[in-house]
Amino acid sequence: MYYQVAKQPTLWQVIQSVLAAMLGVQSHKARERDFTHGKPSQYLIVAIIFVICFVLIIFGVVRLVLHFAGV
Repeated sequence: MYYQVAKQPTLWQVIQSVLAAMLGVQSHKARERDFTHGKPSQYLIVAIIFVICFVLIIFGVVRLVLHFAGV
């Protein structure tokens, strides 16, 4: 008998999946891979890191714009 070995997604695949999910453009093939072989904790940690980075970037841009506006 042949058993397919469950291969964990790489860090790069997890990052791509999280970014695609945030934009709402996740492919069916990638979604199937994520749900069958991925660990939820991997995706959760990467998503939290990206959300924190996104919020910090937006905060920095707003502060920069307010600084140049003289407010």
